[in-house]
Amino acid sequence: MEVESFEDEGVAKLLNDWFVSIKVDREERPDVDKVYMTFVQALYGGGGWPLSVFLSPDLKPLMGGTYFPPDDNYGRPGFKTILRKVKDAWDNKREMLIKSGAFAIEQLSEALSASASTNKLPDGLSQNALQLCAEQLSQSYDSRYGGFGSAPKFPRPVEIQLMLYHSKKMEDAGKLDVAKEGQKMVLFTLQCMAKGGIHDHVGGGFHRYSVDERWHVPHFEKMLYDQGQLANVYLDAFSITNDVFYSLVSRDILDYLRRDMIGPEGEIFSAEDADSAEHEGAKKKKEGAFYIWTSKEIDDILGERATLFKDHYYIKQLGNCDLSGMSDPHNEFKGTNVLIELNDVSALASKLGLPTMKYLDILGECKQKLFNVRSKRPRPHLDDKVIVSWNGLAISSFARASKVLKGETDGTKFHFPIVGCDPKEYLEVADKAATFIRRHLYNEQTRRLQHSFRNGPSKAPGFLDDYAFLISGLLDLYEFGGGIHWLVWATELQNTQDEVFLDREGGGYFNTPGEDPSVLLRVKEDHDGAEPSGNSVSAINLIRLASMVAGSRSDYYRQTAEHLLAVFETRLKDMAMAVPLMCCAADLISVPSRKQVVLVGHRESSEFDNMLAAAHALYDPNRTVIHIDPTKNEEMEIWEDNNSNIALMAKNNYVPDKVVALVCQNFTCSPPVTDPKYLEALLSKKPAAV
Repeated sequence: MEVESFEDEGVAKLLNDWFVSIKVDREERPDVDKVYMTFVQALYGGGGWPLSVFLSPDLKPLMGGTYFPPDDNYGRPGFKTILRKVKDAWDNKREMLIKSGAFAIEQLSEALSASASTNKLPDGLSQNALQLCAEQLSQSYDSRYGGFGSAPKFPRPVEIQLMLYHSKKMEDAGKLDVAKEGQKMVLFTLQCMAKGGIHDHVGGGFHRYSVDERWHVPHFEKMLYDQGQLANVYLDAFSITNDVFYSLVSRDILDYLRRDMIGPEGEIFSAEDADSAEHEGAKKKKEGAFYIWTSKEIDDILGERATLFKDHYYIKQLGNCDLSGMSDPHNEFKGTNVLIELNDVSALASKLGLPTMKYLDILGECKQKLFNVRSKRPRPHLDDKVIVSWNGLAISSFARASKVLKGETDGTKFHFPIVGCDPKEYLEVADKAATFIRRHLYNEQTRRLQHSFRNGPSKAPGFLDDYAFLISGLLDLYEFGGGIHWLVWATELQNTQDEVFLDREGGGYFNTPGEDPSVLLRVKEDHDGAEPSGNSVSAINLIRLASMVAGSRSDYYRQTAEHLLAVFETRLKDMAMAVPLMCCAADLISVPSRKQVVLVGHRESSEFDNMLAAAHALYDPNRTVIHIDPTKNEEMEIWEDNNSNIALMAKNNYVPDKVVALVCQNFTCSPPVTDPKYLEALLSKKPAAV
């Protein structure tokens, strides 16, 4: 539409004569986008972008829709026709139009600010919702190409999180066949995505989605929220399998972010466009131009290695977008190739009589050469906005990687585009990004966040997702080795979130502060889509916080989470597949007691680092890790105020030259251990081997 309609002089004339045109950046103002998208979805049963909505002067929506061709076509009215009809209706039926728009907003407002009649979910609903969601996802599983659902295929990490969570639950209950089945679906999906064209094999990271069922030809945009969430699910897969295939994909994503998406003060940028110029000076941009290759280009760049590389990535003389009828319906990529791995590495290596490692070395060298050539092409536009919520997702994955990746076996080899850094460097990235947000997007006096930053903070206030995702990232930053000040800030932000967004009477969180009268709807969002919903993430944050503090504060967090989940009872019961992360939250809160791992010792020591890695080595969403250095008075005071049991444990178990670990559940703790292997054994419920 940008090209067809908004750059068309005929359309421009109609718009300028009859309308006031307003363009909304939905990343900067998700609250405005939500109002009108909800209206279009409610009225027409579907929505999407580009979104065109016609408003009355008091901003009430009158009508709208998604894509309109410039002229009547494809059985759809053209944009010019629509403009004329809206003008005619405004001139002749104005009162009726205004009334119906106001009525629609009223009805939506009522429907979307659902409140709970009880303070918690009915018994058994949590387990049923989790089970139902896993079953529904399993039914939509594509056993041939991986993923849940059909083309276009989006990597929805929340679905993977749900399936891994459910598998662990089944394993703990002794239902090993069910557990293995769910796990198999997830691991196959993650493998297919990593081998597909949706993954940027030359530069790292993932594109937005694939247009076909084989994860092959993507929409080439790269979004920060995808990178943060995908790095996390690949880390989960690694901690479950110990297979470095998954840890390497995590590194690939995080190293891409470090190289291309981080600003001078550690802030993490939001996206890279799909389109770019095919060559310097080209007037038009083209989807994927930066990423695609002709067979001849590969020959010229790689010389004698070209055949090996072309066999590996299915590169063909006439182009390779022929794997599916959906891959390239408009012949946009004719004669070009999107890299995809279709065969097993070891099989390809042995066919050439090469050791697998040598074969991977060669591939790495080839990718480096292609990367160097690609770097000279006109780059896609970098969206250097810094969005708090998306930074929160990335902070989480960088922090978690710093400990989970310590589980890689010594001597693990890294190949381009993976840098192969010491995992603790990832913790520094998380720390810097959080520091940037605190310094530039947080007001210490009002304790409020701003939503985004570009050459200074935007005027948009922080929304629910900004608070919820950042709190989640800060909890991970603390639990995976960051300073206690991050935990303190997370609790401060939770207080502000409750003050600004919580519906104390009805339960749950609104997605906007409700202080801007021009934003007509205050919605309680629950859908876990490409990004999780602020309410789902908040429920998990509250459960985590409740297991860190003691007394009435802990009770308050838990009750707030229970009340929140009760708001979405119908959704959990009838439409579990739409809220996978909320299903996990509902189950988490029904678990009688959360496992706590308490580490006591000097945070700066390598022993502490190893013990922390052991505490996080195994996949367990029902675990909280608390670390405390009793020689730091400020830290001891914080725990005295918030959970005196932790302070007492620290005093009683401090050994000057060691790091002591205790595993606690149901108010009882294991005898202290000082060996990371013993701690791992303790957490896996296996008897510690002597």
